[in-house]
Amino acid sequence: MSIAAFAFYLFAISVVAGGLFTVISKNPVHSVLWLILSFLSSAGLFVLLGAEFVAMLLIIVYVGAVAVLFLFVVMMLDVDFAELKAGMAQYLPIALLIGVVLLMQFGLAFGAWTEAENAQALREAVAPEGVTNTAALGLLIYDQYFMLFQLAGLILLVAMIGAIVLTLRHRRDIKRQNVLEQMWRDPAQAMELKDVKPGQGL
Repeated sequence: MSIAAFAFYLFAISVVAGGLFTVISKNPVHSVLWLILSFLSSAGLFVLLGAEFVAMLLIIVYVGAVAVLFLFVVMMLDVDFAELKAGMAQYLPIALLIGVVLLMQFGLAFGAWTEAENAQALREAVAPEGVTNTAALGLLIYDQYFMLFQLAGLILLVAMIGAIVLTLRHRRDIKRQNVLEQMWRDPAQAMELKDVKPGQGL
């Protein structure tokens, strides 16, 4: 067995085991740690496929941001997951049925999957000889699909602004910082000097 094949089986088993233990772990912190293992193993599989940029993106975004955020939220909120999972047993048959249906669909999809005849030529056209995967992806995004990439970023910006506007509520019982009032204040009225004599208080 070659080193590449050994690494593939190692990462594949780690992904499946990490996903399984993420679901069945009773401790939510352990679930997040198993999820991080699954992400790291998926990044290893992407490296074996030659997609180094996607692997680093998976580690930076999912492991470095999303999974750590999950971990902090779980540890800080101290949610009682035992109470949340109390009624899970009654939905277990439906969940198993959905899982079996999904496995059957995956089997049908991968069983009928064939590679196109010009797939290798298309891959070589995107990433010519001597050009790394990351450089080829950058040339493709910022050259051929530059406008679509910018429009996608603009859509995400509009969605972010819309979410902020929809969730912003000005309530009277909450004190808010008035930046303009602080900037325009008169220093002579904002502070008062007191001449405190020795041995006396204010």
